[in-house]
Amino acid sequence: MIDSPMSQMTALGADWWNDSGVASELAEAVALGAVGGTSNPVIVSKAAQDHPELCRPHLERLIREHPHATEDEIAWKLIHALGIESATHLQPVFEASNGEKGFLSMQVNPQFYPDPQRMVAQARQLAALAPNIAIKLPTTVAGIVAMEDLTAAGIRINATVSFSVAQAIAVSDAIERGLQRARSAGVSTDRLRPYITLMIGRVDDHLKRVAAAEGISAAEQAINWAGIAVFKRAHELFRSAGRPGTLLAAAYRHEGHWSQIIGPDVLQTIPYNWWRTFNDSGTTPTLTLDDPVDPAIVHELEQTFPDFVKAYDPAGMTPPEFLRFGATQHTLKQFLGGYADLLCIVREAMLN
Repeated sequence: MIDSPMSQMTALGADWWNDSGVASELAEAVALGAVGGTSNPVIVSKAAQDHPELCRPHLERLIREHPHATEDEIAWKLIHALGIESATHLQPVFEASNGEKGFLSMQVNPQFYPDPQRMVAQARQLAALAPNIAIKLPTTVAGIVAMEDLTAAGIRINATVSFSVAQAIAVSDAIERGLQRARSAGVSTDRLRPYITLMIGRVDDHLKRVAAAEGISAAEQAINWAGIAVFKRAHELFRSAGRPGTLLAAAYRHEGHWSQIIGPDVLQTIPYNWWRTFNDSGTTPTLTLDDPVDPAIVHELEQTFPDFVKAYDPAGMTPPEFLRFGATQHTLKQFLGGYADLLCIVREAMLN
């Protein structure tokens, strides 16, 4: 393994994933110690736009092989093809870890967010693509229902569209119920370790939008610590209570999102361009996960932003409120937009 900040992070026992829809980028990350990968409609759409030389042959083949398929059907066949290719790159990690690591997270159709039954049905299809697939579902009431059902069926899940300690706890509770149901039904849970993503950069993004809308400027520097503070508090609570679920940090906006939450028992999923930047930064990674955020910064955020309290306080939101949280709405709309963009790419290929 090449000696670099990312491989040094791995040597510290801190696992990370590549957040990219391009298999070659995932292979590059694995060479530096990455033990997983993730995808969503925005990532797949971006991969198709930025790397047409990789995606176009898949599209053309799929269109030839399925001349009567709809745009949606071709889009999902493309997602499946890219997913299988990426899962293959992670197969050696999966096998070497005896199925503990080496997973690719694939996300259900964002259009299904109100319907747990449709999410579960599609999740089963995605999980069947390869033995090392985990399923991403939104952390809303409907998504949490689907997460419990899939866990009960022995399928590894990854909660996404998640920004708060309250959401992480609600998912963990659902995982515990699902594990109990699985054991009662005789389903093996020995290697079933679900993931709970906290999109730390999107917490910051949301507060920045609030600050811009309300003309708040004093807390600009503090906002960059908001997502980090949420993640650290969730980790502290999960560790002290022994909660099921591995916390996973996502949505990077600056180096602190990487350097301030390095530690064992959690994961980071880092976009390709960001981990390349971190790898070239010269920063020596250290175990920072248990280092507290300056209490003065936390206090400033609590006094300035009610939505930070919603994200930071374990009782800040109830499950019915998750869908109405500003970061949830913005992210779901972006995922839906990314899927619409992907359909446009497919449409262009089908009509030419």
